[in-house]
Amino acid sequence: MSKSSERIALYPGSFDPPTYGHIDLIERALRVFDKLIVAVAEKNMEKDCLFAAGERVDMLREATRHLERVEVDSFDSLTVDYARARGAIAVIRGLRAVSDFDYEFQMALMNRKLAPSIETIYLMPSEAHIFLSSSLLKEIVRFGGKNLSDFVPPVVERMLLERFRSSSP
Repeated sequence: MSKSSERIALYPGSFDPPTYGHIDLIERALRVFDKLIVAVAEKNMEKDCLFAAGERVDMLREATRHLERVEVDSFDSLTVDYARARGAIAVIRGLRAVSDFDYEFQMALMNRKLAPSIETIYLMPSEAHIFLSSSLLKEIVRFGGKNLSDFVPPVVERMLLERFRSSSP
């Protein structure tokens, strides 16, 4: 397949931190697209990130190194502008519950208005990860939870435990 006919998708997010739910969506997207760019948002107006963008990129690179058609990058622009610049034909978004839908629906409609040629594709994580969120995970660790191996890759578990150990009084 030539580079010009490669079907590229963009999976943007804060990934603070990356979870097995994110990895599950990455693997699902690879069933549909030739290449997936996992794009870490350097800033998120609605979230204070625990990890710097570079740390999140490093965690994702380690967690996806077994996947040949994945590229991990960071961006600091409108998602559709970054998608267009990278040649993506679709933006991948995850839906866990009905509560995600309203926000995702508004964002998809705005992205369609800004970049009509880029489709938004929603994927649901497997049942094992449907309840999992980065926010919930951080709360578990903040309150002393230590066994995270069912929720995050080893590199993420290590960094989460180190971060919260270093921020304890």
